[in-house]
Amino acid sequence: MVKTIEWAEGRVRILDQCRLPLEITYIECTDYRMVADCIKNMNIRGAPAIGIAAAMGTALGAAELNAKNFDEFMNALQPVFDTLLSTRPTAVNIKWALDRIKNLLNSKRTEPVDALKQLLIDEAINILNEDIEVNKAIGRWGAKLIKDGDRILTHCNAGSLATGGYGTATAPMFIANEEGKKIHVFVDETRPLLQGARLTTWELMQAGIPVTLITDNSAGALMKRGEIDLVIVGTDRTTRNGDVANKIGTYTVAVLCKEHGIPFYVAAPLSSIDFSLPSGDMIPIEERAPEEVTIVFGGCRIAPEGVGVRNMAFDVTPAKYVTAIITEKGVFRPEDIKNLMEETPDLDAIRL
Repeated sequence: MVKTIEWAEGRVRILDQCRLPLEITYIECTDYRMVADCIKNMNIRGAPAIGIAAAMGTALGAAELNAKNFDEFMNALQPVFDTLLSTRPTAVNIKWALDRIKNLLNSKRTEPVDALKQLLIDEAINILNEDIEVNKAIGRWGAKLIKDGDRILTHCNAGSLATGGYGTATAPMFIANEEGKKIHVFVDETRPLLQGARLTTWELMQAGIPVTLITDNSAGALMKRGEIDLVIVGTDRTTRNGDVANKIGTYTVAVLCKEHGIPFYVAAPLSSIDFSLPSGDMIPIEERAPEEVTIVFGGCRIAPEGVGVRNMAFDVTPAKYVTAIITEKGVFRPEDIKNLMEETPDLDAIRL
């Protein structure tokens, strides 16, 4: 697998996902502003991946500072935090990563500033490495839900490109494939930026998993024909009651699953669960530039000049449409997610 993001010799190397699958190139970020631009412009995307990028961007920002003590250091870091947090409002992982960094720094107040700067680098790398292990755990739990011969539908990209490595929604597919299960994956193209067509199909083909690309409006027809056995998607933010924010179009797929009696699973690392929000009604939904819808392939206009556009990047799927949520701690019904705030689940059995 190619690396989505890494810390390399004082720089952050980000795989430019806007150029995939035709070209594999990296952007060498030398300051936090470049990292913020990569997040905002979707050169790097996916909730876990942009959380990692925010942590590494903070480390780059800290390297620029000439603070003499802890208080000066934290005050000078605030614009860095603010810039990174403002890049994409829906995914909770940026806030999660920055809160983790702030808590760590506050626990090391007596350390010299140079030590704090190194601490930020180490913690960013820790977040990256932990994410990979979390994804593998999600894969092991999720693979238990996949039977030999299953035909799986996924929407958008929640693969290794959206994470530190291995992916969330794709991880159960990778594990099932490694276990010798014969599976076939249907991938929605995911308009307007075609993350499914450009990224998910490419990743699955690299892993040798049979894959078929479909248009976004084909899912219901395939379900009616009995050609889909289950759906697995990722999430950018899941709330305490089990509501799920994910790429626009996810809600439609979930409603179709309910109508056709097909399991609808969400792969959600704990870092993407926002226990502070009681429901999905409170999740801010990012709206992006109209040009993403009206212009494709860097300049080909497909709609009349001046037409009105609503380009919502995400939608919220209510918990009643979610069969179960796959975490690194196990598989849970949506209504049981809130229990993860307080307890350590028994990992000996899937909780369904």
